[in-house]
Amino acid sequence: MMATAAVEIPPSNHGIPGSNVLQHVDLPEITPKSSVPINPQRVATAWLDAFNDLVAGHDISVKDLFLEDSYWRDLLCITWNYHTYHGLAKISSVVKNKDQKGRLQALAIDSSTDIKKPTICAIDFNGNLQGVQAFLTLETAVGRGRGLVKLLPDARDRGKWKAYILFTTLEQLKGYEESVYARRPTGVDHGVHPGRLNWQERRNVEANCEGSFEPTVLITGAGQGGLTIAARLKQLGVPALIIDRNERIGDNWRNRYHQLVLHDSVWYDHMPYLNFPPNWPVFTPKDKLAEWFETYAKALELNVWTKTSLTSSTWDEGKRQWSLTLERQIDGRNENRTLHPRHVIQATGHSGEPYFPSHIKGLDSFKGDRLVHSSQFTGPQPDAKGKKAVIVGCCNSGHDIAQDYYAHGYDVTIVQRSSTLVVSSENLIDVDMKGVYSEDGPPVEDADILNMSTPNAVAARLKVDNTKEINRRDAPLLRALQAAGFALDNGPESAGIFTKYLHRGGGYYIDVGASQLIADGKIKIKQGQEIERVNPHSLTFRDGSELEADEVVFATGYQNMRETARKIFGDELADRVKDVWGFDEEGEIRTMWRRTGHPGFWFFGGNLALCRFFSRLLALQIKAMEVGLMAYEDD
Repeated sequence: MMATAAVEIPPSNHGIPGSNVLQHVDLPEITPKSSVPINPQRVATAWLDAFNDLVAGHDISVKDLFLEDSYWRDLLCITWNYHTYHGLAKISSVVKNKDQKGRLQALAIDSSTDIKKPTICAIDFNGNLQGVQAFLTLETAVGRGRGLVKLLPDARDRGKWKAYILFTTLEQLKGYEESVYARRPTGVDHGVHPGRLNWQERRNVEANCEGSFEPTVLITGAGQGGLTIAARLKQLGVPALIIDRNERIGDNWRNRYHQLVLHDSVWYDHMPYLNFPPNWPVFTPKDKLAEWFETYAKALELNVWTKTSLTSSTWDEGKRQWSLTLERQIDGRNENRTLHPRHVIQATGHSGEPYFPSHIKGLDSFKGDRLVHSSQFTGPQPDAKGKKAVIVGCCNSGHDIAQDYYAHGYDVTIVQRSSTLVVSSENLIDVDMKGVYSEDGPPVEDADILNMSTPNAVAARLKVDNTKEINRRDAPLLRALQAAGFALDNGPESAGIFTKYLHRGGGYYIDVGASQLIADGKIKIKQGQEIERVNPHSLTFRDGSELEADEVVFATGYQNMRETARKIFGDELADRVKDVWGFDEEGEIRTMWRRTGHPGFWFFGGNLALCRFFSRLLALQIKAMEVGLMAYEDD
């Protein structure tokens, strides 16, 4: 049985403690259609010329360029932080701020491909708000980037075209561009060079931190987070080392429950620099993903020490440098090494330590075959037909484990303590992803611009309509679930999976078959009751009812990453960093992929798509610090 500190399990529809609630968004007024045909190129060009005049300091009013209820989401172009500026007053203050004046120098229309050219598009899901969308390129005082603008006619200003959403994101630092394409390494230095090391010898020096080689960045965790940020740093010339306690790269997926398959599609899950091949399955099995992680690390020459633990850590505030002692198992022996990186990135998963309800009475009295957290569940026993399995928790893992148990002949019950958002996989992909992350969608880097350009508060409002449509399509299944006693919800603000994931990383199930088993009564539901006590062969609930159990799996999620930091780095660091996930006052994600409150320490996590996108932005921050473009204290 798993022994952890007692924790309370968060209700399904509640956000992380301390998180701000996303502000309510009213969509702009619909302007009557004009009899004059819209020329999107002309509309975008006129707006952009005026915007560049504004940035250059000309006498242009912000209210002539932005709707009253408009948004500018900026990632590292205006400041060294992530901001969503909402409303004319906030946007005006940014433009007029002398400290930021000159940082953003110019925007230009990106017409390099058909998908990027200015076009007429629907701003909302239902197509009521027709506007003009244009991909952008941009230049700042220190770098280059990309962006997107969505323009609407202002119903209160004679239909004048103004920005509803402007998005700007940094992608390069001038003079420190990534070593890709035209800047790729030659791979050889031709000529006679006595004592020259070949490629393999040079790789060994770097991979094993031999001689004077030391990593600038140490990354804990060799999952998608650790691998993607290491890959980005590699291309920026920042030496990095990943450490992981597991025996092999990919074991964080390989060691999970037997039937695990990603619920996100292949088009959404590509990794930086190396897309999945065109024959890759739509939904990736866990072991296949683990194999890909190993291939990825080798192909991109990432430095990874497996079977390695951090045994002590000290931060020198004056030197802005860590002293880290590592214990590494290599070639059948233990090796202790002390390294002095300037940055540590905790990339140990989306969340932190498992939520295990160790406060429940009688856990030690259980005499059945298994009582574990879902992170320790490897699969049902092969010859256990008729045994009773109880899964506590009702999200993706809980459903997948229940379905696996049922397939092996168990009598299965899911304990659903609150409510759950359920969406079918096929309708989620068709409604939420189609045309963006899909077979007929744009290249993934362009899809990311489309996806990330919408501020979180606006995205939550737009997802309300998406969720309604998914529910309409899923209606027969949802009605059958409710008839079986299963409690449903639509997520915070009725915005579906979008707000569920960003609020707390759980509380939902993307249906891949278990819902029909519940609707048919093949998987039973115990709804709305907390466990009062664990008995030798059963569970007693607060209403006095009892449920027999041979195996119990707590699919109860994970704690905040801050608690993992406490376990690895100690109380001093954990008390200094801020809470992770949830929203700040501007609607941006708290602390993740950005400064944490402790110099030289960063959190990095999320699904494959978030890791792909934000790995570039975190790598740019670290590179900017290393070359003196940015100080930790800068906004």
